Amino acid sequence: VQLQASGGGLVQAGGSLRLSCAASGRTASTYAMSWFRQGPGKGREFVAGITWSGESTVYADSVKGRFTISIDNTKTTVYLQLNSLKPEDTAVYYCANRKYGIIARGPSSYDYWGQGTLVTVSS
Repeated sequence: VQLQASGGGLVQAGGSLRLSCAASGRTASTYAMSWFRQGPGKGREFVAGITWSGESTVYADSVKGRFTISIDNTKTTVYLQLNSLKPEDTAVYYCANRKYGIIARGPSSYDYWGQGTLVTVSS
């Protein structure tokens, strides 16, 4: 499975961005796709996840109500809509693919990773 993340950029606090993660290759065995982020000097943290069917979603408390994860009908692209952005949302955002089980919050539970896209929120 290959993952290509895009959509990052520089935005002012309160602004919005939409990140995309295009999946290709052997995606048929995918159970869930998630977004993680890694801020300056921080570890990689879970942001949001969605089952490949699109039926279930999970969010980190820090983004609940501001970010929305979704999947397109062709099951090739996962989106993360970022609204009401704050300076503390500044990070490299990564998409990840998990073949089995649940929408896990631990990075080690994921099988494939995209290259990351940088989101910078200015105050």
